[in-house]
Amino acid sequence: MKLETWELLSYVVTVIGLPLAISVFVYEQHKERKNEEELVYESISDNYQEFLRVVLEHPDLHLFSMNKTPALTEEQHERMTVIFSMLISLFERAYIMLYDEGVHIEKQRRWSSWHDYMREWCAREDFRDALDTLLIGEDQDFCRYIRKVAQATAIGQGLPLGPPRRA
Repeated sequence: MKLETWELLSYVVTVIGLPLAISVFVYEQHKERKNEEELVYESISDNYQEFLRVVLEHPDLHLFSMNKTPALTEEQHERMTVIFSMLISLFERAYIMLYDEGVHIEKQRRWSSWHDYMREWCAREDFRDALDTLLIGEDQDFCRYIRKVAQATAIGQGLPLGPPRRA
């Protein structure tokens, strides 16, 4: 082959092949990131299902009721505190791993389910009452968020899906 042919082929590779390779690379990275996000969501969701099994194992605490459980013994109160601690830990992990200020619809849908779980639990008076103790040492952004959810739930308001804006 002539030198001109090799030179022409190198231009073709540079003009067509390189952008194509970069496009394929970016697409694969995007697909991999999406798969990782899905795995994180599934993992945290599985942990929530496990948490619900724990709640089912303690029917005397009436944790599926929206009403405050009356007259707990010391042992029941301790079990309830441990269960609420597990839940706060799970909520914090979901907040840190899943919340994204972006408006990507799929991420918003994933976050929406966790926001709903938080609102449901914050509807329980005894959960709200325990929040100050449960939140000691937790992520500050998460603490602001869950407190805002609890406050809005206590007064019967809805709450936007995103965390409160930082001052």
